[in-house]
Amino acid sequence: MPDLSQYFPITNPTIEFFVVLCIILFAPIVMGKLRIPHIIGMVLAGVLFGEYGLNILIRDESFELFGKVGLLYIMFLAGLEMDLESIRKMKREMFAFGLLTFTIPFLMTLFCIGPLLGYTTIASLLLGCIMSSNTLVAYPIVSRFGLQQHRSVALSVGGTMIALFLSLVFIAAIAGAYSGGGGLVYWLIFTVKLAAYCVGLIMLLPRLTRWFLRRYSDAVMQFIFILAELFISAVLSEAIGLEGIFGAFLSGLILSRYVPRLSPLMNRIEFIGNALFIPYFLIGVGMLIDIRLLFQGGGIVWVVLLFVFVGTCGKGLAAYVATIIGRLPLSSGHMMFGLTSAHAAGAIAMIMVGRRLEVAPGEYLVSADMLNGVIIMILFTCIISSMVTERTAKRLILTDNQQATSEPLTDDEKILICVKYPEIAGGLLSVAAMMRNTRLNRGMVALNVVYDDIKRQQEQEKGRRLLADIEKQAVNYGVRMQTQVRIAANIANGIKHAFKEYDASEIVMGVHVHKEQAKGFWGTFAQSLYNGLERQIILVRLKQPLNTLRRIQVAIPSRAEFEPGFYRWLERLARLSGNLDCRIVFHGRADIHDLISDYLKVRHPHVRAEYREMKHWNELPKLAHSVNDDHLLVVITARKGSISYKSALEKLPDELDDHYSGKNLMMIFPDQYGDRMNDLTFAEPQHHEEKSAYQSIIEMIKRGLPHPPSQGEGHSSR
Repeated sequence: MPDLSQYFPITNPTIEFFVVLCIILFAPIVMGKLRIPHIIGMVLAGVLFGEYGLNILIRDESFELFGKVGLLYIMFLAGLEMDLESIRKMKREMFAFGLLTFTIPFLMTLFCIGPLLGYTTIASLLLGCIMSSNTLVAYPIVSRFGLQQHRSVALSVGGTMIALFLSLVFIAAIAGAYSGGGGLVYWLIFTVKLAAYCVGLIMLLPRLTRWFLRRYSDAVMQFIFILAELFISAVLSEAIGLEGIFGAFLSGLILSRYVPRLSPLMNRIEFIGNALFIPYFLIGVGMLIDIRLLFQGGGIVWVVLLFVFVGTCGKGLAAYVATIIGRLPLSSGHMMFGLTSAHAAGAIAMIMVGRRLEVAPGEYLVSADMLNGVIIMILFTCIISSMVTERTAKRLILTDNQQATSEPLTDDEKILICVKYPEIAGGLLSVAAMMRNTRLNRGMVALNVVYDDIKRQQEQEKGRRLLADIEKQAVNYGVRMQTQVRIAANIANGIKHAFKEYDASEIVMGVHVHKEQAKGFWGTFAQSLYNGLERQIILVRLKQPLNTLRRIQVAIPSRAEFEPGFYRWLERLARLSGNLDCRIVFHGRADIHDLISDYLKVRHPHVRAEYREMKHWNELPKLAHSVNDDHLLVVITARKGSISYKSALEKLPDELDDHYSGKNLMMIFPDQYGDRMNDLTFAEPQHHEEKSAYQSIIEMIKRGLPHPPSQGEGHSSR
């Protein structure tokens, strides 16, 4: 029988990469059959195929490189998917949990492990930092189940960063003490560097990102630019004395506004990370673990048991104490425990720092038993973390689904996008994707209408190419797209017929871009369309990418709340604001503001809304000074004969041309009848102050009535 050992470990880069891809492919399949989280499969595969297992793969420079990138990716994604509004609202809870998840394991290590194993005080402090920090190894599980915005997940990510930051500061102090630093001057310099680093990122990254995304729309260039920002942030973080994972998380947090969760850019970032870099990191972690040490007897078993007990129980105790203090459900405690109990790359980085600190000639701060104990502890804590997180995530999903199925699914949403010009088609798709109800997961329709004339065939071919490109872009949003090139003698009639055929709920279309082909402000057929179709029509003009907008300004005419389509456009704008994570400002009368505020408290409590009084519609031109180039002006208008129509609206095209010609613009013509205005799916509010608003809105919808007018308003027009 031939000796195969001569071919291992594999040194051919092509074969090595092939083996890694096979692990990434088959580990989830095998683990799925065994009902074990596939992340554990990646770590175990690293143990099996590494030099301490079958010695098929060696942890060479490629694993060092891709593993480091994978760790940075995990922290970057955690920052990108954080809801900034949730951070503002939960900053006290995050800080409290961060202190708990750092302090409890730290003290348990200092007063339990140190005395039991006879470690010196400085070694116990180092080990306490390792036990207090954690790595979000199980975060991809949360992403897979779509629970990134769950309260317990946000607390876990925020608490992890606080605990990691404190651990890194302690490690820096220990290293500084051994290198002759650590005095007052050292800490002053460190504080100045840290402050300059944070302020520099917060000031520069948003400006650079907006500048680049506005000028370059190429998908590959945008992806590379975002990655470049990630890595320069990590490099600078290491330069000031902290680990790169701190910079990766901070850059993700800053850039979250410019990479919306439903955008193609986010899709690409998640895909590349979850398909390649993060699995490489997990496999590399497994390759560090020498499981054979457990079977050699001696004190290593006792060391590993102590490390696993303190590292797991300390994090669990912190999670459940935070749950009790914050009056959170037990499932939140399970999730917080699962996400924060894994020790991986952060522990490795810190233990390696200790290995470089020499306490005596030939004697280092970190002993061989401590090093091996930490490495093996990583395996067990990753397994515990992944299993607890996956089990809890499934329970949370089942609970959410039960609540969802108990609600009436009466949303008739089906968005029709009318496209003609390639230069604005992508922007229209972005608007529609940001406004859609992702829970319903319904497809959209893209329509191109061409005149029935001698250029019909040529225009048909252009339309097919355009719709094929739109269909390809829709895949990046995770949207199923139906397309149709329609021939019609009248464009408006062609759109109306397609609207009825597809049973659409609303239309998203562009304001004309070629003035030589247009008649007036609305273009050749838009006016005919909105006068002849009684469903919601959204006209859009974007001067820059949607994800670079910083604010949405909404101008609302009087009596708009009496229109049957009031709630539909309000729901769409709330989704748009939430997905873009930008502030939305409503300009209108106080009674409309009250109704909008009640609605948002029930349906979209995380939307950052402001309310400014606009008593008369003729104040619309005055808003121009407050609408910047990176704002979106939304004008809620009305058709002739509708209850909110007023003669002042006839001057709207001239006012928009005169005062908002270079601005991002959206005009909405609301629904004009109420028999299908039933696309509201409410979740039962949890807080007392929300219940009255919830009940009043439900009652109004049942009656088919809008918010009652304030006393004395009557039906006066402005």
